[in-house]
Parts: sequence; C-alpha cells; structure tokens
Amino acid sequence: KMKVLSDNAQWFEDNAPLMEDHKKDSVVGVTYKVVTVAGESGDASPSTPIGVNLPNANWIRKEVGSKSVSLGNIINAYNNSRSSGRLKEFVNDEEEYELEKAHGELADKLHTALHEVIGHASGQINPGVGETKETLKNYASTLEEGRADLLGLYFLYNPKLQELGLVDDWKALGTAAYDGYIRNGLMTQLIRLNLGDDVEEAHMRNRQWVSAWAFEKGAKDNVIEKVNRDGKTYFNINDYDKLHELFGQLLRETQRIKSEGDFAACEALVEDYGVKVDQELHAEVLERNKQFPSAPYSGFVNPVLVPEMNGDGEITAINVTQPESFAAQMLDYKKNYSFLPEVN
Repeated sequence: KMKVLSDNAQWFEDNAPLMEDHKKDSVVGVTYKVVTVAGESGDASPSTPIGVNLPNANWIRKEVGSKSVSLGNIINAYNNSRSSGRLKEFVNDEEEYELEKAHGELADKLHTALHEVIGHASGQINPGVGETKETLKNYASTLEEGRADLLGLYFLYNPKLQELGLVDDWKALGTAAYDGYIRNGLMTQLIRLNLGDDVEEAHMRNRQWVSAWAFEKGAKDNVIEKVNRDGKTYFNINDYDKLHELFGQLLRETQRIKSEGDFAACEALVEDYGVKVDQELHAEVLERNKQFPSAPYSGFVNPVLVPEMNGDGEITAINVTQPESFAAQMLDYKKNYSFLPEVN
C-alpha cells in the first residue's frame, strides 16, 4: 500500500514548499519495501531503527535514486507495547486521546514512510557545495533527520493522502499526527533523559528543535498553547492549518541550509531550540512518569533459528524458538560465538 508514495515521489517533490532551485527536476529510483526482520546485530541491536534509507551520499541519490526499507514487525512491536496510561497522562484532553487511539498508529506508519521515502530523497544540494558531513559537520545528522520529519509532517496534513487511497480521513489523521509530534517533541521524549542532561541524540534533538521552533514562531497567534492545569503541563494545538504553514516554512529553511551548506544557520537552529531542556518541565515530566513501569527505551532479543535436516544434509524446515531473556542470549553468544581473545 505504501508503494503508492514512491510511485508519486515526483508529485511530492513538485508540491513541497522548497525554493525552486532546491527541488529536483526528476526524482529517480525511489523504492520502498516493508520487510519482516528475523534478526539484527551491530548498531541495530538491541535497540533498533524502524526504517533504513540508503545511500547516504547525495551524489549517488541524484544519479540512481534511493531505497527505503521499513521494518514492519519492529513498528508493530513498538505500537503494541505502548502504554495507554502514559498516553492519558500527557494528552491535553479526551478528544486528543481518542484521535490518537483511532489514528495514531497509521499516522506513525505514514510519517515513517514519508520521512524515509520522500523526505530523505527530496531536494538537492547547490552546485559546488559539499556533502553535509563537510558543510554542516556535527549538526548534519540532526538537520537531515529534522528535514525528513518536516517533509513528512507537511504532507501528513494534506488531502492528497486521501486522494491516493492511503487514509479515510486525512484531516483527522493529520490532526492526530500533529498532536503526537508536538506532545513528544516538547514533553514526553524527556523521560529518556536524566534531569540536568542536554539532548544529544540526533533524532531527539530534531524532534525538539522542530517542535520548539514551531511553538515560538506561532506564539503571537497562539498556534500551540502551553496549558497548566492542576499543577500539570500540557500542550494544545489551537490552529492546525497555521501549524501546517509553520512546518512548511521550517522545511523550506532546512532545505536551504542543506542546499547552501549554511553551517552558521544550522548551528543556531539546533543550539537555540534542540539542545537545552526546560529543567522545571523536565522534572515534572519525570515525576509524572514514575507511575509507569515500562522503560523509556525498547530493546529486542533475536529469535533462535534452528534448522531441520534430512538424511542428505539438506535443510527442510526452520524451527523458531525464543531465548529465555536478553541476558541469556548475550551469554549464549559469548559461549558459542566469541572467537576473539579477550586480551589482544
């Protein structure tokens, strides 16, 4: 179903609120697949991404395109492990809660697809400007992740998704997506940090600078309202259409930064909005979260795949068993696969 997005990649490029010089005339080779993961290792284990987009090099993307893979069973596992109690604690009202329950899961999946397929593939770097790892340096990763998030956010609130048959009610889905993004970016992701810490991880930084920038720029029109009720803080979006415009403005600016290699503007955006945490709000969030036993991060164990063999030594079937625990699996890996000496 999500293949529809890659088939319409050129429409999204043409209708993105980017400067014309920063748009691709021809989006080539954009592919998208949902796969089921049987096992992971290295930096994808035990805490895994939900999608992968390659290649990283922009010149290769321009010539031959890009490939996105969504890890379907990982996304489903994350969705099924969510606590409705934590959601109720941090939503502003019952309407926001019901919208999330009705549309949140599909909104997340669509945002991931738009982020990976359209977001990372969109836009182009100006002639003579280097790769972002050279021009934007230590801010390149969070800028790119934020840019892809913004592309997804901009088009999540768009009737084109319903026209393509991806959703039944684009406005309700977009509303739920905006509620969830702002709630997470300004508040709930803080449960992952110790009090006093700065935001360091690239994705967490981008969610904060996108949300905080939109909150500040929309303040005069009360686009996003900070509500204090019974000693608890909530964020309520009053104008979704205006927030959609703000996301478009920031998307245009982040693409300009990338296209022009504007390090100073990138540094200011990330440092001013994405690093420092409101300590009073952080303390409140941590206190409110104490009632929930689930950990702020999720990790995965790998299933154990045991082959069945016939008399000729051929594999006839694969039996899947689950390890007793993460610790037991790590000890088993050490016992059976640790071939390097502990001291070199």
